[in-house]
Amino acid sequence: MDGLRQRFERLLEQRNLVTEALEVLEVKTSVDKRYLAAGAATLLSLYLLFGYGASLLCNLIGFVYPAYASIKAIESPSKEDDTVWLTYWVVYSLFGLAEFFTDLLLSWFPFYYAGKCAFLLFCMIPGPWNGAHMLYHRVIRPLFLKHHEAMDSVVRDLSGRALDVAAGITRDVLQTLARSRALVTPVGVAVGPPLSSEPTIAKVSVTQLQKDK
Repeated sequence: MDGLRQRFERLLEQRNLVTEALEVLEVKTSVDKRYLAAGAATLLSLYLLFGYGASLLCNLIGFVYPAYASIKAIESPSKEDDTVWLTYWVVYSLFGLAEFFTDLLLSWFPFYYAGKCAFLLFCMIPGPWNGAHMLYHRVIRPLFLKHHEAMDSVVRDLSGRALDVAAGITRDVLQTLARSRALVTPVGVAVGPPLSSEPTIAKVSVTQLQKDK
């Protein structure tokens, strides 16, 4: 318990959006930020277990703050934080891909969204216990180094096929347009004499009647 408490306190000493908000609340309410953080975590857990819209809240937690932190990392001169959040997004994308195939079954479990939120928080937590860093270096990176050549070959093959398909579709569309234009053009040429010729016919008929008289 002492180890968990020390980790929790060290997390609260980090400078980020959450700790800054907790410090502001601490000043306004005169309540220790440790209790505020513990209360917020408890309310969040209860809402994820029993509240409406737990899926949306969980996705917001896993996306909004990491997106904000990623923008700050891009704008900062240091490259270390860029690597941290790039690692998080790699893990997040793979997790989202796996969830696409399992969400229909796992979402029926009562603690699914609470567990998902805990996993995402574990992946974005700063320090040596960062879950994204651990998963990347222990699982994703070894698999990538083992299979990346085969994956590159598949990607090149798919890219070539996609370009061939796009070129074929473009050629077919252009040919169709050319044939349509060729069919429409003779119809325009076969149109009868212009309307301006009708007064001429009327004028000839009047002249002929005057001669008959």
